[in-house]
Amino acid sequence: MTIKEIAKLAGVSISTVSKIVNNKADNINIETRNRVLKIVKEYNYTPYGTAKNISNAKTFVIGVLLRHSTLLNLMLKGIMDMAQKHGYNVLLCDSMDSEEKELKHITALCRHHVDGVIWEPVSENSIQYEHYFQEQDIAISYINSSLPEASHCLDFMQMGYLAAQKLLDYRHTHIACLTKPGSFRSKMVFEGFKKCLFDNEIPYSEDMKLFVTDPDFYTQISLQGFTGIVSTHFEAALSLYEKVKSFHYHIPSDLSLISLREDAGDAICFPRISSLQIPYEAFGEKVCYHLIAACENLNEPEFTLFTSDNLTLDHEESLNAPPSCRYKKIVSVGSINIDITLTVDELPSSGSTTITTASCVSLGGKGANQAIGAARLGREVVLIGKIGNDYDSTVIYDTLKKEHVLTHGIRRSPTSATGKAYIHVQKDAESCITVLPGANETLSPEDILSREHLFDDCGYCLISTEIPMNTCIQAAKTAHFHHAKTIVKPATLKALPTELLANADIFVPNKREAAILCPSENTVEKQADYFYRQGCPVIIITLGHQGSYVKTADFSGYFPAADFPSIDSTGGADAFIAALASYLTEGYPLLNAVKIATHAAGFCISRTGVVPALIDRTSLENHIKMTEPTLLAL
Repeated sequence: MTIKEIAKLAGVSISTVSKIVNNKADNINIETRNRVLKIVKEYNYTPYGTAKNISNAKTFVIGVLLRHSTLLNLMLKGIMDMAQKHGYNVLLCDSMDSEEKELKHITALCRHHVDGVIWEPVSENSIQYEHYFQEQDIAISYINSSLPEASHCLDFMQMGYLAAQKLLDYRHTHIACLTKPGSFRSKMVFEGFKKCLFDNEIPYSEDMKLFVTDPDFYTQISLQGFTGIVSTHFEAALSLYEKVKSFHYHIPSDLSLISLREDAGDAICFPRISSLQIPYEAFGEKVCYHLIAACENLNEPEFTLFTSDNLTLDHEESLNAPPSCRYKKIVSVGSINIDITLTVDELPSSGSTTITTASCVSLGGKGANQAIGAARLGREVVLIGKIGNDYDSTVIYDTLKKEHVLTHGIRRSPTSATGKAYIHVQKDAESCITVLPGANETLSPEDILSREHLFDDCGYCLISTEIPMNTCIQAAKTAHFHHAKTIVKPATLKALPTELLANADIFVPNKREAAILCPSENTVEKQADYFYRQGCPVIIITLGHQGSYVKTADFSGYFPAADFPSIDSTGGADAFIAALASYLTEGYPLLNAVKIATHAAGFCISRTGVVPALIDRTSLENHIKMTEPTLLAL
């Protein structure tokens, strides 16, 4: 394409085209100039001969000189899209944090006669090289630099403020900011962080600024007792996520974490860290358009600080209220099985063959059932137990994760398979269970002691005796040491150890278990009185479709069952205990909590299986509001 052809397409003289492409178009009206430039761009015209010798001849190329380009994919996309939209090509240079490389790139950009350059200086010293661009009348748009004052910057201060405010909204007051030394972003995020503290009248101290380069930064979090962290860089947040495990912190139960994130397209699905995505793409578009306007002498309003009205967290999965502001958590210590439920017309008997009409495989075991039951009711629950190193263990972990049960207390046994329970359920909902303990038998008192940190801030510890008895007793003692109360379910016991009952705050046998453990008495009232005299202050004997009997120092009496059809009684007690602990944790009186737990148990036995039949909080409370509306009032 020649200048004569360009002139013909534009309907102007060759002289007019020459003046416009050589920046000598002051006396040419704006409409003509724009029309000619549009055609020049579309047909990739460069003045022949003079292009190499005249420094101010338009090349329709802009340079992008970045301190480090690897983390700015979205900004580059914004620049490229805007440049192409206006007929410009882009020459990208990466200084890789090196002033020497930066200077080489500057001279290369000058040699290519770029029309303008978007420049992210490596350091303050870099500004001394700007004369190379100025001598060739190359327009400059600085970005992300404290110098000069005209630098275009993302409002990182706004992001730091918003991140800190989100932690404060979750009622954190002891928070810190994890920064990268020498980073302009970290500097500005931290300023916003401090401003948020000031506006909320929270005292600031130098301890609140952590450096990711400090090898012991994560220990400072523990020593200073921080409950929330703002990270200026996502890779630093990932490092923190990994490091905190070493001092038994878990996100978000012990520590809340928010990070700025460079690229929404990152393929990192785990861990799920709550993030503010930096609006690099929109920023890149804005900076590029501003530079093009300068290159084409358009009257574009100046801007330096780029703010966004759409800064929101992608999710809040790594956020929680600080432990001191939440209800105390529940620790469940007990069996973890794979349940194989078989529906039969009659329970198996000696010498007969039983035909099943339906079967179901699911997660089970009293420890797991009670943990999931409490988690569905909104409680923070930690499960302690043993499983095998087999396929079943993977299913268990996946299920517990979906149910939001914390699995920090579960370990795989290298020598035992995951426990299994074979459950026969007949038409009247009565059931019998055959258990293959497997790895459950390997849960030892030492396992409890090695996980003692999980009992911190525990309100109730749920203990089922399908694990070794010395482990049950150790769990009860450990819970009491941490000022937690215990609820003991005496499953599969032939005799009742005095030490276990002495360390139980609430003892919950069913009718059959009570009769086995107290054969000398033949009534529920006398059996409950016997257990009470052994030192346990609260006795609750569950009676299936007849409800339950409660014995305390101030009360003894029956509670009727909730009005639900009985389909499968297997998980009734687990649902009852989970709800009982959940509502006691919230401060409900014992008798009210028993009534609420009765509704939860009724819902569970009206469905087949255990885990699928455990009720969630919303459904439970909606049902209670329709049947006993005053029961939920504290």
